[in-house]
Amino acid sequence: MSTPATNSDRLEFGVLGTAGIARKAVIPAIAASDHAVGAVASRDADRAESFATENSIPRSYGSYEALLGDDALDAVYVPLPNGRHAEWTKRAADAGLDVLCEKPLAADADEAREVVDHCDERGVTLMEGFMYRYHPRTERALALAASELDDVRTVTATFRFPLYDRPNDVRLDPDLAGGSLMDVGCYPVSLARTVLGTPDRAYAHAGDTRDAGVDTEFAGVLAYDDGRSARVAAGFDTQLVQRYRIEATNGWVEVERAFDAPTDEAVELAYEIDGRRGVETFPAVDQYRLQVEHFADRVADGHAPLTDGEAAIANMRVIDALAESAAAGGPVDC
Repeated sequence: MSTPATNSDRLEFGVLGTAGIARKAVIPAIAASDHAVGAVASRDADRAESFATENSIPRSYGSYEALLGDDALDAVYVPLPNGRHAEWTKRAADAGLDVLCEKPLAADADEAREVVDHCDERGVTLMEGFMYRYHPRTERALALAASELDDVRTVTATFRFPLYDRPNDVRLDPDLAGGSLMDVGCYPVSLARTVLGTPDRAYAHAGDTRDAGVDTEFAGVLAYDDGRSARVAAGFDTQLVQRYRIEATNGWVEVERAFDAPTDEAVELAYEIDGRRGVETFPAVDQYRLQVEHFADRVADGHAPLTDGEAAIANMRVIDALAESAAAGGPVDC
């Protein structure tokens, strides 16, 4: 786990947009770290000013372009709708700013590759915001899978939540790369790919219960030529479920409240390995703060973040294959 940056490495962030995830999670995480939010931008100047006042941010801008011209900033956080991630990540890189971008990095793998190459050419640090990877419980689960589980055969991962009475939500907009696979299904895909590696084929089924033009229910199977598999699921039509289970020939590891872990409660990990059952408890931590601190450390030392651009591309390739399989009604190579 990364350690906080020193004062000399203090970053001042600009926030592109006034999304709920910024207000509820990432801005408080930055404020709780050794870093700071210096500015926020919205396409509505009044909204930006109000948001800045509510969140004790010193400067606000009525356009994203204006924020990128703020010479006091070191980095930007991009919580815009999925379909706008690529454009504004590249434009931030053009301004010489390091970028922490919400997942998924882009609308598809080809666009993700363009973004990564663009940021590489401009010499800026790029990190995709998969906050769950920075939680000590995730680190422990992955360590158990790698070192104590023999021959992992199956991963099952699900992230669903109710998106009711919000017909204009950006997550239901096909023009903004919406859908449950992109919004929350990317987490199960990330977990499965991290444990098992890149699959050989994807099989999937999707449903659009809102007639919105995007999937609101999604289920997929990732298949490997050696017989291993993963089952991933996402959706907007049920109560909150977020869990994963890793199964091997000698046991299993299981995690509830797996991805968006609470910041103010202890969380658990259960396992059975070689006939030994156990439950490990992890004190409350803010995984968003740990993510911010990791990002700042990688900016300072120039090393690739854990959830870097190459990982984002790899994840998007699997997401693309799942989406293509759901549309085609048959298996698709990854």
